[in-house]
Amino acid sequence: MKKHRITVITGANSGIGKAAAHRFASEGHTVVMACRNMERSKPVLKEIISKTGNENITLMELDISSFQSIKDFCHDFMSRFDRLDILIHNAAYFNHGEKYRLSADHLELTFATNVFGPLHMTELLLPHLKKTEEARILNASSNIIKHFFDPKRDIELENLKGENTSDKSFSVYKMYCSSKMALVILTFILAEEFRQHGVKVNALQINGAKMSKSTLQKVTPGWRTVAIIQNLFFPPPEKMGDLYYDICTAEEFRDVTGKLFNDKKEIIQPALPDPGLSAQFRQLFSGVYYPLYADNRENREKIWKFSKEVIKNK
Repeated sequence: MKKHRITVITGANSGIGKAAAHRFASEGHTVVMACRNMERSKPVLKEIISKTGNENITLMELDISSFQSIKDFCHDFMSRFDRLDILIHNAAYFNHGEKYRLSADHLELTFATNVFGPLHMTELLLPHLKKTEEARILNASSNIIKHFFDPKRDIELENLKGENTSDKSFSVYKMYCSSKMALVILTFILAEEFRQHGVKVNALQINGAKMSKSTLQKVTPGWRTVAIIQNLFFPPPEKMGDLYYDICTAEEFRDVTGKLFNDKKEIIQPALPDPGLSAQFRQLFSGVYYPLYADNRENREKIWKFSKEVIKNK
């Protein structure tokens, strides 16, 4: 007998988020689609209800880059639902070629959306997560963190509060990479923080999913051809949506926490400290290892302290 679960999915109106919302709805979950653009999301809501026959699908407004929007969403959610079983942080910001942009809280938009927002939302929803026996949180990371196999790579925190918005060296790609590594680090930390409450926290390393034409149009012309070619080899969003479902519901993962999964549902291991040339190649391309940067105590303390201070001061 399947258990009735309440599931929140951010960015559930397109791509992987939409595919995941459809899968969870088809399995009988009460699904809360937490989305920024309500007009764009309403037809998706109707489509999922129509295709799955599940009426327990709710659309709620959420701009994950805005602390006020997060607070409003969490207050509304906790007043309408008695608990939260599954929380999936799927929404992310990555507009290739964009210049430096600030969120409503005067924070660099990529980190506000991909790191600070999910952390704040998770902490606000913790009381409801603690009300269920098998609460699970899943953070959507990316194989872009492979850049951190380079020992010289570091997450730069010096320009995340609008210190230099005219920085000509700014790269959304580089910032996205850093934000996804920061999210992995926070996954590991929160798993330990929430262990006492029985709340499991894991992350999924996404290797890509087929993009829509509208998404491809957002890529700068110089890189659009590359993106179109890559898109030919990407799996459909449904594959990742199914992975979301399996990791968040399967009995085999009931007690798993503080782990990073690959697209084969394997737990990715920390990289070897001193690999040879062949091992370096395997670490970079196999999807079996993650960079040791994520396990470094100083890196973890730096990201945790900075993120908590950002949230506290807003």
